[in-house]
Amino acid sequence: MKRFSSLLLLLSAAAPVWADGRPAGAPNGGLMMMVPWIAILGVFYFLLIRPQQKQAKQHQALLDNLKRGDRVLTQGGLYGTIQAVKGKVLEVKLADDVKVLLARSHVSQVVSNDPAQETEPTATNGAHA
Repeated sequence: MKRFSSLLLLLSAAAPVWADGRPAGAPNGGLMMMVPWIAILGVFYFLLIRPQQKQAKQHQALLDNLKRGDRVLTQGGLYGTIQAVKGKVLEVKLADDVKVLLARSHVSQVVSNDPAQETEPTATNGAHA
């Protein structure tokens, strides 16, 4: 019986317990459960949100710098030349006698060369016709 009580005393000294029955060395469960969620949010921020914000800032800078004479590609896939800038609306010349009004926000990019002169690269996959 003496050995059993000595063993119990040794085990209780090795693992102290708080008054409410929790082991003294156990971390706070609520905080430790939040750590993975905080890490996931951090990953989402750096991989998704931050690059998207950077791209939005670049696009806004492009829209702010549009001027008469710029060749643009619209989100609809039309190429044209800006004839006039009227606030949030652009007058874009698509052909000799075709001018349209376009919302400034629908400009996808400014192009430097004539897209009609570009040639598509030929795909060679080893098959001959």
